[in-house]
Amino acid sequence: MAVRIRLTRTGRRHVALWRVAVYDARTRRDGKYLEMLGTYDPTQKPEHKFKIDADRYRHWVSAGARPSPALERLLKHARFLEAAPK
Repeated sequence: MAVRIRLTRTGRRHVALWRVAVYDARTRRDGKYLEMLGTYDPTQKPEHKFKIDADRYRHWVSAGARPSPALERLLKHARFLEAAPK
């Protein structure tokens, strides 16, 4: 089973909030997730945009889960990947 870490949209129209969650790769964008790791709020200040459980993120990456390209770009931009080594 291929596992991905990706974003799922929550919030209301024109006020997007995103959850960072672990999914089976075949699941649709807003489908059932295996575990929720945190949130992403693009309206917040840069240091408060991501709230992610870094230990669980590292656990899933070490177990073979791959972050989606969009999530990987956002995490690099927020410098989360540099602060939480694999």
